[in-house]
Amino acid sequence: MADKQISLPAKLINGGIAGLIGVTCVFPIDLAKTRLQNQQNGQRMYSSMSDCLIKTIRSEGYFGMYRGAAVNLTLVTPEKAIKLAANDFFRHHLARDGKKLTLLKEMLAGCGAGTCQVIVTTPMEMLKIQLQDAGRIAAQKKLMAAQAQLNPSSGAAAAESVMESRTTAMQITRDLLRSKGIAGLYKGLGATLLRDVPFSIVYFPLFANLNKLGQKSPDVKAPFYVSFLAGCVAGSTAAVAVNPCDVIKTRLQSLQRGVNEDTYSGIVDCARKIWQKEGPAAFLKGAYCRALVIAPLFGIAQVVYFIGIAEYILDMLPRRRD
Repeated sequence: MADKQISLPAKLINGGIAGLIGVTCVFPIDLAKTRLQNQQNGQRMYSSMSDCLIKTIRSEGYFGMYRGAAVNLTLVTPEKAIKLAANDFFRHHLARDGKKLTLLKEMLAGCGAGTCQVIVTTPMEMLKIQLQDAGRIAAQKKLMAAQAQLNPSSGAAAAESVMESRTTAMQITRDLLRSKGIAGLYKGLGATLLRDVPFSIVYFPLFANLNKLGQKSPDVKAPFYVSFLAGCVAGSTAAVAVNPCDVIKTRLQSLQRGVNEDTYSGIVDCARKIWQKEGPAAFLKGAYCRALVIAPLFGIAQVVYFIGIAEYILDMLPRRRD
């Protein structure tokens, strides 16, 4: 891709549109990923992504697959805008000498983009995970209630525990701000950085180099399908590479636990308990789902971003004023 100068408002609009389209398309798979990553050995509700989605539809209806989507759709615009615009910003300043960016500089630009995006990513993921995982925890409680019917003394208590109130993102936000202040929304910040910075270091250089393969010359953009495929390949590769960090982040950001599930005091404690109790394979939980989420998400994002929808919108505004 030629480093065409694009205004900051256009970058933000492009990133926002790309994020909205992408999230709408892949959110149910992301919900399955969160639930698969959070379930621990001995308390497994789902055996695979398809099993998770089928059970979610049966117990919560079609729209149950979109629990937490409102949070993502609200915050994904600034999140994707910051990520894509920050990468362009760092690439521009690292290429001031006019020379082609080296792989190291491309990785540094990606690192900067990943660091900037956590300002929005951490609270967005924090709220989304609570809403996405609520159905899994409720299903566990219902299963326990059914088993407890054999024991009348515990049946009433179990039945009460099944009464699930539809908690909203605003309620969770208010409770966290009231009890822990702004730091409550940034629980898991370290784990989010541990995931997003390496992701961006892998993704952006890989995408840039794959996208260049479809360019006929440095001054001509690659065809849209090349940008889409490059985004898909780079996104899925980076997603699988950092999946262990995503598992840790998801576990740390979950405020509610299922029956007999572990709690964690930090990144090291979480990694140690997962390794000891669930084995190394547990760090790849949800990797398939995450790859399916990230591939089209970033493929769509890059197509929208590099087509430059915002440029057409902004170009039309002065004409309307005339």
